[in-house]
Amino acid sequence: MKKFLLVLAMVGTVFSSCDEGFDLLEDEVGYVEIVAGLKQALEVGTDTAVAKLNVTDGFFGDEIVKILLPEEAQPVYDVASQIPGISNVIDETILAINRSAEDAAVEAKPIFVDAITNMTLNDATDILYGEDTAATSYLRTNTYQGLYDAFKPKIETSLSKDLIGGLSAEDVYSQLIGTYNTASIGGLLWDRIESNSLSEHTTNKALRGLFIKVGEQEKGIRENPVERVTELLEDVFALQDDQQ
Repeated sequence: MKKFLLVLAMVGTVFSSCDEGFDLLEDEVGYVEIVAGLKQALEVGTDTAVAKLNVTDGFFGDEIVKILLPEEAQPVYDVASQIPGISNVIDETILAINRSAEDAAVEAKPIFVDAITNMTLNDATDILYGEDTAATSYLRTNTYQGLYDAFKPKIETSLSKDLIGGLSAEDVYSQLIGTYNTASIGGLLWDRIESNSLSEHTTNKALRGLFIKVGEQEKGIRENPVERVTELLEDVFALQDDQQ
């Protein structure tokens, strides 16, 4: 115990300029515990967010994160009533896109772990006394490019999987665009759709949904003591409560 207190005292000397909320004598919570508690909060929040999305209907069944058609396909909605059967193809395409995002969501876990592991005391200070999604913002800043780079190949693989009635999302999307373009009579009735941003669109929207869910988990931990599922989380976030 004496060794532990000595370590905390040494850390306190190094970081003596930090917020008074970290004062060991006042709060009885040391710098080591604060960083560990914030890391644990992020681990709990990201694990829960990934688990909620990496299941059937994780994206598709949640209107907040559900992924719709890419920008280039928006004109399809305008003429859907003029093309027999295309409404069903639209629905099948959206379902297939969301199934692909659900399949890829698990790729986020190791990237989140790296960012959490590298958290510094200054990061922890900013997060603890920051906005109610400060931790989510930290993760977005430190993981987005890595997540995108990891997600896109996985999304592309998922989009090529036969996830819906023996067809992949790419198959169904190509069928949708083909039906639309054929009905346009070579572009005479309306402009043809020539581009296909499905993998990029799905990747960006999947990451958007992921951070929405991480933010929801963070808010829950901050606002609801019941969601502070360990003693360490209770101790650390009590500091935040005292500052409000």
